[in-house]
This record gives sequence, structure tokens and C-alpha cells, in this order.
Amino acid sequence: MSGEEKEDTTIYEVVVNHEEQYSIWPQYKGDPPKGWKKVGKNGLKEDCLAYVKEVWTDMRPLSLRKQMEEAARKPGDRKTSKKEEPGGETLVQRLSKGDHPVEASLRPEKTVHAFKESIDRGYVHIKFTGTRGGTELGFRLDAEATDLGQADFDTHTGSVHLVGSLTLDYVKVRCVADVDLSTLAGKGHLEIEES
Repeated sequence: MSGEEKEDTTIYEVVVNHEEQYSIWPQYKGDPPKGWKKVGKNGLKEDCLAYVKEVWTDMRPLSLRKQMEEAARKPGDRKTSKKEEPGGETLVQRLSKGDHPVEASLRPEKTVHAFKESIDRGYVHIKFTGTRGGTELGFRLDAEATDLGQADFDTHTGSVHLVGSLTLDYVKVRCVADVDLSTLAGKGHLEIEES
């Protein structure tokens, strides 16, 4: 063993978050980070990791497990979203009717240059701004259906017609968005794909 590979004698705490995901936290650092709590098991790293391996048998976050259990109980209901918008419509149903305000969703900077890079990579994020809290969808572009012919990225003028497929709440949909380069905003909608 070299001098750099000293035995780890740190005492760790096993911690868990609200999604029932486990980790370990050095005891000398005090309380775990916000959102994590101690489970009452501590010891050397190997012991704590062995405990985590024993108790954390399902790696899926709690919210995903609950969503999947609900979907399994209602297998015939997968064509509809569990998330209802005002008026009793599901999100997929609502966004499939007419056009809705959208904007290019870009981080860390919202620029035409960043938008062009996203398009060049073939994967974009579009945010439907008229839903509760906004609905951001990421999808791979369909190169044949997408049209960049009306866009001048150098002068930030014109518009792009973006089309791509994704699954939203167990429903296969195509996202269609027309985005103006001067504002990085426009209109869009979903089209439910028949399986």
C-alpha cells in the first residue's frame, strides 16, 4: 500500500432523502445536507456501504416507483396523463388542441447561438409557457420534418419549424414548434402518435 492509499478510518452515517435514495455522509461533518436525514446506521465506509446495498434494493426514486405502480394498477389508462390541467383535461390532451405559446428553453444562456448549437446537436428543449409552472419538453429532432430554411441564425431573423418525438406521461407524442429567432418564442403543440 502506498502512502497515498491510507486506510479510511472515517466514521460515516448512512443517510436517506425524501425519494428513499441512500448515501453515506462523514460523521465529522455534522448534520447531512438539506433534504437528507440519518437512518441510525454508522460505521466504517465498507460497513455503511454494505448496509446500503442490503436495504436499497430498488434504485428507482420513490416518486417514480409510485407512478409506475399506479400505471400498473390501471394498464388500460396509459393513453391519458395522470397530471390534469384545469378543466379536467390531461396535459397531453390540452397541448394536443390548438397552438400554445412556447419558448426555447436554454441554460445557462438564452441566446440564438446556444439555440443553434442545440439544433445542431439534434436535441432541443421547448417550454410550453401557458401550463401551470410551464412544461419543458426535451426531444430529438426529426431531421426530415424539421425546417430551418426560413432561419438566418447570423442576423437572428426568421423562424425554425421543429419536430420531434418523445413520451409524455406514457403517451407517445410528436412536439411541433415554430420558434421566431428574434424572440426565441413562438407557438407549438403536441400530436398524439398512434402505437
